[in-house]
Amino acid sequence: MADDPETMKASGRRAGKRAVVALGILGLLVAAIFLANPEGFYLWAKAIHVIAVISWMAGMLYLPRLFIYHCEAERGSAQSETFKVMERRLLRVIINPAMTVAWVFGLWLAWHAGVYLEYWFLLKLAGALVMSGAHGYFSSAVRAFGEDRNEKTERHWRLVNEIPTVLMILIVVMVVVRPF
Repeated sequence: MADDPETMKASGRRAGKRAVVALGILGLLVAAIFLANPEGFYLWAKAIHVIAVISWMAGMLYLPRLFIYHCEAERGSAQSETFKVMERRLLRVIINPAMTVAWVFGLWLAWHAGVYLEYWFLLKLAGALVMSGAHGYFSSAVRAFGEDRNEKTERHWRLVNEIPTVLMILIVVMVVVRPF
């Protein structure tokens, strides 16, 4: 039966393994690109960083929306169980790996370009740290929803849903405009 908790857990484990394999393949491709053309690696690193940030943001914008809908579902219902699977997979398969890749490549880019002491970068870094804090908050919410312990209201999640958007705007302005 598709709604069986053990079947859903096994399916989630398979999805997690696929994410690990995908990260491993990405690592091998990055190593190959670097070894083939070390001088041109900066632009590849920048492209990978942007792709990871887009993936991270897509998940960070969608996950609180799932929480809003999950609040409307009756605890223990088939709908609630479906949201649990969606939230857990979104976090583990997309958001967590994307955040990790974004941080690794972002820090490497800052070091390589020598911008790690510039004010615009420090403000961008602060925004990324707060975004990571929001990520952690969302991770704990996935656990709470998964254990039917969510005590937050739909309104709370509607407000929290705006945090990644505001941070994204700040970060993009710092990187593109570099006002400081």
